[in-house]
Amino acid sequence: MVLPGKVKIVEVGPRDGLQNEKNFVPTDIKVELVNQLGDAGFLNIEATSFVSPKWVPQMADGAQVMQAIKRREGTVYSVLTPNMRGFEGALAAKADEVVIFGAASEAFSQKNINCSIDESIDRFEPVARAAKEAGIRLRGSISCALGCPYQGEVPVESVVHVAQRLIALGCDEIDVADTIGVATASQVYRVMSAVTEKVDPRQVSGHFHDTYGQALANIYASLQAGISIFHSSVAGLGGCPYAKGATGNVATEDVLYMLHGMGIETGIDLDAVITTGQWISDYLQRPNASRAGKALINKRAAVCA
Repeated sequence: MVLPGKVKIVEVGPRDGLQNEKNFVPTDIKVELVNQLGDAGFLNIEATSFVSPKWVPQMADGAQVMQAIKRREGTVYSVLTPNMRGFEGALAAKADEVVIFGAASEAFSQKNINCSIDESIDRFEPVARAAKEAGIRLRGSISCALGCPYQGEVPVESVVHVAQRLIALGCDEIDVADTIGVATASQVYRVMSAVTEKVDPRQVSGHFHDTYGQALANIYASLQAGISIFHSSVAGLGGCPYAKGATGNVATEDVLYMLHGMGIETGIDLDAVITTGQWISDYLQRPNASRAGKALINKRAAVCA
């Protein structure tokens, strides 16, 4: 079995990680988080989102964040854009990539936006067209691709269908997301293999939450299926406001520790990410969810002592 020799990590902490924090995180802290992650070597960072503050008040300062961050050459700064108003904000903020999203679960789609899967994707056609006309990268995210809080199992055919619809819209990359973190390795391999029969595996990424502690195993299964792009969140920040019980994204530090230990190149400085993860955890006064991060922080302390 041949695994990819190089993997791209999309760091989602500043957007997906912080969006559920109950207390508003000051703009300067968000900017510093993005800057530290850029300095660590990430080639793609989800910096913020341009959504209505009514729905996601934590991201109300998206324009200010994008204006203040230190742009690192070669790094793609992504923003979430649910509609044309959001796209216009992203365009004004000089985002490098806009992210649209749909669910593979009909129940999830109906419950959250009161329309079918296909209707939800149809709504993104103006955004996709505008992104292409502006020369901005377009990424499509498939929520609940591996399980739904409302309907349970999600048919593989539904995931493939949504992936094909997003590619038809012009998406450069497709995220297959385990939004509530219920997937296991064999299921992930099966779904990723089905998707990559219809979509170039170089355009497919895995986005895993660690609710049941399966995220690293699911990443390994994805590697076996030929996937070489993964999302993660520094210190395991995050969750999903629309998926009850969903815990944070898989911790970036844990993913890097595993990949580097396997000899897979990422171009990211693990030590720098560990420092950043502990810094943001301390600021938010929440436990650092990265096992590798905490272990290596303790190792540092022991050496210093």
